[in-house]
Amino acid sequence: MDVAVIGGGAAGLMAAATLVEEAAPRVTLFERNPRLGAKVIISGGGRCNVTTGLTSIRAVLARYPRGGRWLRPAMHAFPPAAVIDWFERHGVPLKTEADGRVFPVSDNGHDVVAAFARVLAAGRVDVRLRCRVTAVTPAGAGRFAIATEHGGAGPFEAVILTTGGSAYRHTGSTGDGYGFARSLGHTVTPLYPSLTAWVVAEPWARALAGLSFPDAELAIAGMKARFRGPFLFTHFGVSGPAVFALGSLVADRPFSPEAPLPVRVNLLPELRPEAVDGALQERLGRLGGRAVVNVLDTLLPRSICPVLCALAEVAPRTPAARLPRAARQRLAMLIGALPLPVTGRRSGDEFVTAGGIPTEEVDPVTMQSRLVPGLYLAGEILNVDGFTGGFNLQAAWCTGRAAGSGWKSAQG
Repeated sequence: MDVAVIGGGAAGLMAAATLVEEAAPRVTLFERNPRLGAKVIISGGGRCNVTTGLTSIRAVLARYPRGGRWLRPAMHAFPPAAVIDWFERHGVPLKTEADGRVFPVSDNGHDVVAAFARVLAAGRVDVRLRCRVTAVTPAGAGRFAIATEHGGAGPFEAVILTTGGSAYRHTGSTGDGYGFARSLGHTVTPLYPSLTAWVVAEPWARALAGLSFPDAELAIAGMKARFRGPFLFTHFGVSGPAVFALGSLVADRPFSPEAPLPVRVNLLPELRPEAVDGALQERLGRLGGRAVVNVLDTLLPRSICPVLCALAEVAPRTPAARLPRAARQRLAMLIGALPLPVTGRRSGDEFVTAGGIPTEEVDPVTMQSRLVPGLYLAGEILNVDGFTGGFNLQAAWCTGRAAGSGWKSAQG
C-alpha cells in the first residue's frame, strides 16, 4: 500500500510517524521547503511550545475558538500527556513552565523535528524535500495521482493532506492545500488571520513601546469577548498573549482606522471596572500628601501614570488630597476600562489561520474526508484554531495522529 503525506509540518510529521510505527505502508512525504518542520522549528521563538501542561481535556478544548467540540475524539485519543510521553520516548526531554507551556529541555525546536526525522529514517519513508505539489487528482479505483513541479507521482491508495494554513507564508504555508481540497470536492470557509498583534493609532500608546503588563483584562465594548493575561505596548500598537487570544475570538470581525475595534483594558484586573474608583479613593486618601502621579505609580507601572493623568485631564503634580471627585472618577474609569481603539491587524505577523476545511466534512475520529474516500485531512488546513500556549501544535499532533491511525483502521 502506498500513502502520500503532503506537507512536512507538525501534522504531517505526526501522521507519517504514526504510519511508520503503527501500519508500515510505503509512505512518501512531500515537502516544498528544503527541510522538514520549518514552522515547528521557529514556533515559540525557536523554543517550540510543544503542547500544554493542562491535564483536563475539557479545559484544553475550551482553548479553541473554532473546532473545540469537533476535536474531542482526537484529543481524547492523543491528549497533551500522551504527546509529552511520545516526545520523551523519542529522545526529547520536555519541561513544563510556570505558565503551563511545555518546551524541550534544550529550548531548541530543532530537537523536536529531529525526533521525527529519526522515526521516518527508520521507516524508510521517501522524504521529498524541495518538492512542491501542484495538483492532487483521482486516478481511478479509489487511487490518487500527485503532480509536482518535478513531475508526477503515484498512484497512491491514500493521501493525507497536511499543508497547513496561510499564516507564516515564509515557512511554506501558502494555502495550496485549500486548492487541492476544493479540486476534490471540499469547500473552504472564509479565511482570517488569527493570533495577530494589533495596530493602534494613538500616539500615547506607541510612546509606551516596551511597557508590559503581566496581568490585564482586555475586552471589546458591546461584546462578551474578553481575555485576561499578559500584553505589551509596541511601536505599532499592542501585542502579547492576551491580545492574541482576544483577537482569535474576533478573527472574522473587520475593523479599520475608519471603524476601529473598541477595545477596553482593565489595568487592575483583580478588580471589576466599577470597583476601581473605591480602591483609588482609598489610596488617594491614605497618601494625600503625595502628587497624584506618585499615588498612581503605587498601583501601576510608573511610565503609564503621566499618560493616564493627561487622558483624564489631571495635572500630574496635583496633591492627592485636593483631587476633585470628578477627576478621580475619570482616572478610575481609565484604569478600569482604558479605551484602546484598534485600527488594524499587524499584517504578516499572524501565527495561525482561522477558517479552512469545514469540520463537518471530515470524520473527527479518523480524519478521513466524508466526501472523498482515501483522503485524510489534518492540522491547520482544518477550520480549527486555538489560543497561544501550545494549543495549535497540540491540535496538529492529535489530528495528525488520528489521520495515521485512521488509515490503519480503514485497512481492517
